[in-house]
Amino acid sequence: MDATTNRPMTELELAFRPWRGEPDAVEMARVSNAANQAEDVDQHNTAQELANYFTHPSQYLDPAKDVVMVEHDGQVVGYGWHNWIDTTDRVREGRMGGYVHPEWTHRGIGRRLLHWLEARARASVLEHPTELPTFYGSWADEKRIGKQVLLEQEGYAPVRWFFDMRRDGLDEVTAVPMPEGLEIRPIAVDRASLRRLFDADAEAFQDHWGGFAADDAAFEELLGDPNFDPTLYVIAWDGDEIAGAVINLIPRSENEAMGRRRGWLESVFVRRPWRRRGLAQALVARSLTLLRERGMDHAMLGVDADNPTGALGVYERAGFTVVKRSAAYRKPMEAGAS
Repeated sequence: MDATTNRPMTELELAFRPWRGEPDAVEMARVSNAANQAEDVDQHNTAQELANYFTHPSQYLDPAKDVVMVEHDGQVVGYGWHNWIDTTDRVREGRMGGYVHPEWTHRGIGRRLLHWLEARARASVLEHPTELPTFYGSWADEKRIGKQVLLEQEGYAPVRWFFDMRRDGLDEVTAVPMPEGLEIRPIAVDRASLRRLFDADAEAFQDHWGGFAADDAAFEELLGDPNFDPTLYVIAWDGDEIAGAVINLIPRSENEAMGRRRGWLESVFVRRPWRRRGLAQALVARSLTLLRERGMDHAMLGVDADNPTGALGVYERAGFTVVKRSAAYRKPMEAGAS
């Protein structure tokens, strides 16, 4: 490694520049996948997926302002992004994420990137005023030790834990009867029908901690996802009403890159009038069978450790076990204001 890259972090010359679209998505994939491999994080990003995520501007995320590329001497060494949300626990959270290439860690780049993102979060509050308490927010997989240390040194604290759960043995799935009066039917693939399902999903998650954007941009991102495949969805109907569903996904590029056959139960939801009838268990069982029929040999899902609807128990009864923990971090925005 040359003397330039060994210079102290106070002397390292960095350029923080705006995102330039799809060409930068290629660099994002390079940086994030190198970081994932170095930290043994079980994830692989594609440029197409990243480009799709950042090419649908909204009030919550404006790529021209909220995405930053970090360069040293013309080389991308890291990147970050910010978006905001008014959460279900009634705070304004400026959420921040980012990666530094492993060849450039331990030089203060991550800290300087975090400070840039915090400044952007403060500016965003001025652009979108709120009377809610304001917080910085971030996320850390339990294997991202460096990120956890950085966040805690900067005054962040974990406020909620989440689990990734895995279900092997998809050849052995116990059938679960549907609640009386409900039936499984596919969703039509016209935009209106898909938006109806999208809105039902968002409605069901209003009871959950945190929150996410459920606007037009988020819907377009769903449709533009390279892995978008509504034939994988398992949807329960009560007449013409959507009672609940599982939005399943097969990340084909990631599976190919990592040599596996994995499917995800991306979203499992039951709308409030149809809860406590065993519908979630029935939908999960049918999803596991569907993923097996599509050639998968195991399934994954994510769950809030303190989910109020009893989801963790549903998944454990379906044969899922916890394989990873992650934490949501927050810091009061006033504590970082300058």
